[in-house]
Amino acid sequence: MNTCLIADDEPHLARALATELQRLWPALQIVHTARNGVEAAERIAALQPDVAFLDIQMPGLTGLEVAQGIEGRTRVVFVTAYDEYAVQAFENEALDYVLKPVGTERLQRTVERVQRALAAPAEAVGIDESQRLLAALQRLMPAAQGTPPHQRLRWVRASAGDLTHQVAVEEVLFFRADDKYTCVHTATAEHLIRTPITELAQQLDPEQFVQVHRSTIVNLAFLAGTRRDETSRLFLRIKGHAHELPVSRAYVHLFKAM
Repeated sequence: MNTCLIADDEPHLARALATELQRLWPALQIVHTARNGVEAAERIAALQPDVAFLDIQMPGLTGLEVAQGIEGRTRVVFVTAYDEYAVQAFENEALDYVLKPVGTERLQRTVERVQRALAAPAEAVGIDESQRLLAALQRLMPAAQGTPPHQRLRWVRASAGDLTHQVAVEEVLFFRADDKYTCVHTATAEHLIRTPITELAQQLDPEQFVQVHRSTIVNLAFLAGTRRDETSRLFLRIKGHAHELPVSRAYVHLFKAM
């Protein structure tokens, strides 16, 4: 029996998709429905479903960021509000996509495509189709253009009770998404802000701050070194922080020279 995860911050759309999937693919087991990107990433890592239907725009992490961080063989189908003419440009580059609101005939073709992909031998799969779609979607998203240098973030404001902390970005060791919040780690403290990792990535200097995981952005000024474990997974050592940070497979290439 194949397994599936659905991630959408709009519960009625998630329920509608689940209902249609169960009707079109009775043998499919829906193992979890996530309400945000962070939850989706955590449950995909824990449950390793065969396929994940990911909404692109979600709180915490976008569907794109969740897909970038998948370490196992979970296949991705993106659920997108992009109009049909835009997605036609990369329809053949991916496992699949479906448009909101999800249509029955289109979903039927998606189910058939997913079933064929899951039935194919692993060695016949070749380049991950969802990664190709991921790259194509990123090219279309305006956010990919980044923030001009003069508008880059210099301070973050974090509230704790009656206090508001003004934290200089250059003092931040790393940012990490945590459900509805983003945790700002410095050498002396941790603060919570409501700005999603997605927005931070657009506002930070890309030469100083790099995303290394679906939920983590690190300040290269505090990079002390790297380590690989017995399975070749890469970890970063950060000055002023006691624990190592894992690097997702999608970002390992950034540290090949180290």
